[in-house]
Amino acid sequence: MNIKRKLSFIFVLCLTLISLLSGCSRENENTRDSEEKIILGFSQIGAESAWRKCNSLSIQEAAQESSIQLLFANAEQKQENQIKALRSFIVYQVDVIAFVPIVADGWDNILREARDAGIPVLITDRKINTADENLYAGFIGTDSEQEGREGAEFLIKKFPDGEPVRIVEISGTEGSSPAVGRAAGFREVLADHPEFSIVYSASGDFLRSKGYELMKKVLKEVEDIDVIFSHNDGMTLGIIDAMKEQGIRPGKDIVIVTVDAEQAAIDALKRGEVNCVIECNPKTGPAIMELARKLARGEAISRLQHVDEEVFSEYDDLSDIPPRGY
Repeated sequence: MNIKRKLSFIFVLCLTLISLLSGCSRENENTRDSEEKIILGFSQIGAESAWRKCNSLSIQEAAQESSIQLLFANAEQKQENQIKALRSFIVYQVDVIAFVPIVADGWDNILREARDAGIPVLITDRKINTADENLYAGFIGTDSEQEGREGAEFLIKKFPDGEPVRIVEISGTEGSSPAVGRAAGFREVLADHPEFSIVYSASGDFLRSKGYELMKKVLKEVEDIDVIFSHNDGMTLGIIDAMKEQGIRPGKDIVIVTVDAEQAAIDALKRGEVNCVIECNPKTGPAIMELARKLARGEAISRLQHVDEEVFSEYDDLSDIPPRGY
C-alpha cells in the first residue's frame, strides 16, 4: 500500500470512529433527554411526623436518581390544598400524578379532570373510596388492615389467660384509610376473643400533641386501662409523655401497641416503654418512580401493591435492628 492509500485509509478510519462515537453520544443524549421528559406531580399531605418526612425524602431522592422531574406540593393537612395542587398539575400537563390522599372520600371530580386530560394517577400510602376505580391507575403502600391484625395478634399472645382486657384506642385522622384499616383489622381479630373490649376510642389525628392531650383526658375519665392501641408512633410518644407525668410506667403498668416503627418507637421498645411496634414502611420512593415510568409509557400496572413490613415486639431479639432512618 503506497503512502497516499495509507493516508486515505487512516482518514476514512478516523471519520468512521468519529461517526460511531458521535452516534453513541447522540444515543446517550437521546436516552437522557427521554428520561428527563417524564414529569411527575406529587401531592404530599404534610410533614406531621418523622415517618412522613422520611416518606417525602424517599420520593424526592428516588426522583432525582431516576432523572424524573418532580413537582412536589405539601398540602399542610388540608384536602382543598391537595385538590388545588392536583389541578395545577393538570394545567401544567405533567405525565403522571401521584398523591397521598389525606382522607378517603371526595376525589372523584378531580380524578375525572385528570382522566379527561389523559394523565394517569397513582394513589400511594392511603387508599380512597371512589364510584369508579378506573379513575386511577393503581395503589402502592402499606396494608393497614394487616397492621391492625398484627396488633391484635400480639395482644392475644400477651394476655393468654382469658381474663378481661380493657383497651383504649387512639386512632388516626378520621376518614383516612390507615385509621379505618387499622381499626378494622384490629377488631376483626379480636371479634373471636370476647375477653378483649375497646372501652374508649378517639382520633388523635396522627399528631404527637393530640396524642398527649387525649391521653391526659383518658387518664382522668377511663378506669382500669390495660392496653393502649395507638395508630402511629407520633401519638404514642405523646401518650408516653402524658403517662409519665402521672407516674404511670408505660409498657409495664399499661401495655402499648403502636404502628410505624420510627427510631424513637424502637428505642422505647428497647427500654420496655412500648411492648409491640408494627412497621409501616415509608420508603416507597423507588417503587413509585418505577410505576411512574410504566404509566408514562402507557403500560398497565397492578391495581394493588403492598410494601414489605415487619413486626417488632418484646418477645424478639432487639439487639440487631438496623437504624430506621426516620
